[in-house]
Amino acid sequence: MTRTSRRIFVTGAALVGLVVLFGATRAARPARVTVARVTRRPLTQTLVVSGRVMPPVRVSIGSMVTGIVARRLVEDGQRVRAGEPLLLIDDAEARAGSAEARAAVNQAEAKLEQLRTVGLPVAAEMLAQARLTYDRAERERQRIQKLADGGIATATQLDDAQKAVNTARSQLQAATLQRAGSAPSGVDDRAAAAALEQARAAEAAALTRLGHTVIRASGDGVIIGRSVEAGDIVQPGKTLLALAVDGPTLLTIDPDERNLSAIWMGQSATASADAFPGQSFPATVSFIAAAVDPQRGTVEVRLSVPSPPPTLRPDMTVSVELEAGRRNEALAVPADCIRDVTGHAPWVLALVDGIVQRRAVRIGLRGDAFVEIVSGVREGDTVIPASAGSPAPGARLAAEEK
Repeated sequence: MTRTSRRIFVTGAALVGLVVLFGATRAARPARVTVARVTRRPLTQTLVVSGRVMPPVRVSIGSMVTGIVARRLVEDGQRVRAGEPLLLIDDAEARAGSAEARAAVNQAEAKLEQLRTVGLPVAAEMLAQARLTYDRAERERQRIQKLADGGIATATQLDDAQKAVNTARSQLQAATLQRAGSAPSGVDDRAAAAALEQARAAEAAALTRLGHTVIRASGDGVIIGRSVEAGDIVQPGKTLLALAVDGPTLLTIDPDERNLSAIWMGQSATASADAFPGQSFPATVSFIAAAVDPQRGTVEVRLSVPSPPPTLRPDMTVSVELEAGRRNEALAVPADCIRDVTGHAPWVLALVDGIVQRRAVRIGLRGDAFVEIVSGVREGDTVIPASAGSPAPGARLAAEEK
């Protein structure tokens, strides 16, 4: 081997040795893994639930009488005032009934007036005449009785005189009863007055039926539904119009029962209509149902809206964000670091002195990006996010912070 060849061989062997040494050194170095550090930070937990705008009072408007709709005066979405006419029912029959009832009242009034202005004086005059007739018949009987006692008048004459007295007495009794009945507190007067009251009640009923031919709004509000047109035959019990009566604006949501612990009376919330997502407005929890819906596993919650935006309409879909909790200094990690976060035993992979350890943790508030850890790790510890993989506990790794 020449000197030149020997140099080339030695140089090549040295290079091969360096390559082997570099590879062995790299093989002995642990793999690197991205980690996040447990830190203290402000943390807010929110609960977002979809719901709807709840009309304060939804009134189903129908007809109290059977009839044909003559005119419909409102449209869907129209604002109406209390007492405003909404539908007109054909009132020809009701008007005829009202006129008939009015005539009966006039007749009863005339009969009572006749009894008091004519019947009472006539009864009083007949009573006076009957008393005079009786007195005259009694005096005549007494005269005949004296003559009969003296043997001048016959028994037949005395009997006729007694019959005349009896007849006059009967007429006097009848006139007395007639006068008493015609008096203001008498039977005839009370009967006539009762007949007048009955006629007036019948007229009031007829006028009420006539009034029912005009269907009016029960309060200020907005027409939110209708199922009637002019010419339709309507009858009691059928809903013709739906009215959302003005009042406090409420939102209704149905969160899952698992979130019930994060909701309480008076809780503040922020809401926005899905149709106008950029227009948020405050709301407050004002009602929590006492029972859970067994079919859906949800609970009804209502929120009052003190200052609703003008764009809010009944039955609109809304998104409600409730603030379930807040910490000024929460021990927290990125949400991606918690494994089985919705289960009963959440855990993390901590990197302690380059060794992977599995640690059970207890979590608190859950924000959008961070989760509070109540126990299981300490401030400054490093944990491996799920996005960096799931190395086996005991593996040796080198930390590489985000």
